[in-house]
Amino acid sequence: MAWLLGRIDALRARAMRGRLMPRHALGRRGEDLAQRYLQKQGYRMLARNWTGPALAEVDIVASDGERTVFVEVKSRQGEEHGSPERAVDTIKRMAQRRAARAWARSARIDVQTIRFDLVTVVFTHPPRIEHQADAWPLEGGRV
Repeated sequence: MAWLLGRIDALRARAMRGRLMPRHALGRRGEDLAQRYLQKQGYRMLARNWTGPALAEVDIVASDGERTVFVEVKSRQGEEHGSPERAVDTIKRMAQRRAARAWARSARIDVQTIRFDLVTVVFTHPPRIEHQADAWPLEGGRV
């Protein structure tokens, strides 16, 4: 399976060489890279692009040992318009908290096992992936 994902990435990169990727394609490719990165770190994937209440989407839901991790992935073609993590604002964090609580209720897991991670991908050559575990707390605003 890994060889197939590698081949798909190579074909995408060749097709996109010299062109700017549309936002949705850039985001999808960033999520693909983030997922593989996290799997190499030992995370187990539980869901991808999961939609919770009020259409709050979580890019990746994974488990890291006993923790259920909600991962926000932010991708950028470059850093001309600022770093990717700047796009995660208070409203986004509130939506992620709301979605995480809904997941915890439906999966019947303790809300205290939830963690929020941020993975940023900047499409330099090669792409730069940064992972910030425990990027924001579960508490921190009414949801």
